[in-house]
Amino acid sequence: MMPRRYVVTGRGGQVAQSLIERADRHGEIEIIPLARPNLDLADLGTIEKALVEARPELIISAAAYTAVDQAESDVAKAFLVNSAAIDEIGRVATKLNVPIIHLSTDYVFDGSKTSPYHESDPVAPLSVYGQSKLEGERRLISSGADYVILRTAWVYSPFNKNFLRTMLHLAESRDELNVVADQYGNPTSALDIADAILTVADNLLSSRDGRLRGIFHIAGSGEASWADFASEIFRISVEMGGPSAMVRPIPTAQYPTPARRPNNSRLDCSKLERVHGVRLPNWKIATATTLQRLLAGDAPEKQAGMEKASEENCR
Repeated sequence: MMPRRYVVTGRGGQVAQSLIERADRHGEIEIIPLARPNLDLADLGTIEKALVEARPELIISAAAYTAVDQAESDVAKAFLVNSAAIDEIGRVATKLNVPIIHLSTDYVFDGSKTSPYHESDPVAPLSVYGQSKLEGERRLISSGADYVILRTAWVYSPFNKNFLRTMLHLAESRDELNVVADQYGNPTSALDIADAILTVADNLLSSRDGRLRGIFHIAGSGEASWADFASEIFRISVEMGGPSAMVRPIPTAQYPTPARRPNNSRLDCSKLERVHGVRLPNWKIATATTLQRLLAGDAPEKQAGMEKASEENCR
């Protein structure tokens, strides 16, 4: 039996690396990462050729412009990568007659709701990044592609830049860290996202049921503030013999950034569970699993330099 060929855009991102790792657990699947120079989301002319030559049975659109604060002054590139390129990928997916799973973000919401967001709630992004991702969603839908859009939030993993790795790195040189305590969301493991994507992909290829298509939310079970997340990271790290620091909760107003973040990023993921049978583990369990890998040295070398704790949406 020939393995199913899934193309994933990007190679170094958290979800792309997690998909490559997790594919072996999901039967006969070949993950084909496409990245620069062969596929460059900032060069629309590279997209069709790269996708056609890869001969995918399904496309996973995981790469994005995720520099949330930089996007405020780099508007054209953010929209090129997060919107125009997604329109082109959708067009090619339609031409190839293959389904596409596209990753989006909690930043499409303004965070003013006092309870978790459903897929049908009004969107009102506060930042250029959120606006560009929302425009990407809309252009994918209008492309005619057979699509699933997965909105996720607060992604971390053993790979690349993310909040969890930043906290560990900062704790190596600081005894106390200021961490925002009035923004709430669902910390989400990229490895769990990868497992979920592969399940959704199998469902799409196995059935033409329209209920399997559309927009879904995907995030770790349970909720936390950034300060809660940091405190749990250090609690577990100490138990495992890793670095730790005291967390000093602060309001968003004391940590100004160029891009506004939603105060409420909590996502209701019941639709994904109901339709696709997917429910991600509790974020505390997934955090412990990731920390165990990192502290055991089973992960890439720590990123050089200090990543800002505010760049929580890096993939």
